[in-house]
Amino acid sequence: MIEQGLRLEAHEGSWMLAGPSAGQFVLVDEYLAYLADRNYSPKTVRSYGYDLLAFCRWLATEDVSLGEVTTETLLKFLHACREAKVPGRRAGPNVVTLSGRRIDRYAATTINRRLAAISGLFTFVTMRDPESINPVPKGREARWRVAGERSGMLAHTIRRPKNRSSLRLREPRRLPKALSQTQAAELLASFHTWRDRAIAGLMLYCGLRSAEVLGLNVADADIGGRWASVLGKGDRQRRVPLDADVASVIQVYLLAERPESTEQRLFLVAKGPNRGRPLTAAGLRTIFRYHRAVSGITAGHSHALRHTFGTALAEAGVDLAVMQALLGHAHVDTTARYIHLAPAHVKAEFDAARSRIRAQQ
Repeated sequence: MIEQGLRLEAHEGSWMLAGPSAGQFVLVDEYLAYLADRNYSPKTVRSYGYDLLAFCRWLATEDVSLGEVTTETLLKFLHACREAKVPGRRAGPNVVTLSGRRIDRYAATTINRRLAAISGLFTFVTMRDPESINPVPKGREARWRVAGERSGMLAHTIRRPKNRSSLRLREPRRLPKALSQTQAAELLASFHTWRDRAIAGLMLYCGLRSAEVLGLNVADADIGGRWASVLGKGDRQRRVPLDADVASVIQVYLLAERPESTEQRLFLVAKGPNRGRPLTAAGLRTIFRYHRAVSGITAGHSHALRHTFGTALAEAGVDLAVMQALLGHAHVDTTARYIHLAPAHVKAEFDAARSRIRAQQ
């Protein structure tokens, strides 16, 4: 089938559609190249590419060109996304989440990301041709979360609300899931190599993302000064204090375990044909998958360690701006999610209020 022949391929540092019907969607190639020229993350460009690939495959089945897309077309596509089954996920209609959503269907976040890619594509079209009409309708300006966010000391750090499309699906707001102290200890106990201990320590005690850990160079770790230079999302660089125990583990790894290599990356593959090469994201996922099975901590994903770090900061009453700097968030409202994850403080205030109520009776 034509839509099955359409695929996404890497080409000269960017991504482009390939296949029998790729000539009908040259505009997508130009848009992805535009994103790459604007220094968007390669992962972002790739994700948008796959989102637009799904859209173009659907257009091919409907025999609709990009120039013929209307708001009605987008509504039909969103409906098709809601009804489509996730490839490779076997689940019947009776297998649902606690919210009642079937687990073999696409999540609202996935569909909204596809809509964002489509919206960006047609915004690119209107930028080149102001006379063209954008089929993605704009909604009302998003509301400020709190009335006081319009002013105040941190107003300059909070992003202004944007006009979001009225086609967007409502997304559930979930709080970051942290590990308990016992779970974190059991997971860490399953790591036996100095490299893996250092990786887990950087996430749990320094709050680094998995991509930030993999991107560390040897020169970025100042063992004596106990600082690490981290390159985060959007190529934003920050300095993170190194935990004393983590610094010691990194030092032992460098002296006793790291393979001899000309690579600048801090963490390298230790065994096999790729020995001495930088550890990849797939390799890191394999490590954590293995240790989740060994320790029995099914929630022990790499990002759960970072969430545990953020939760610990919130429970310790660390200033919000300091938390933002340590976690490397671009906006303080992202950091504010961890404030709701301080169960010890919430319970203490609840008990105090309960005692005052009972004292008045």
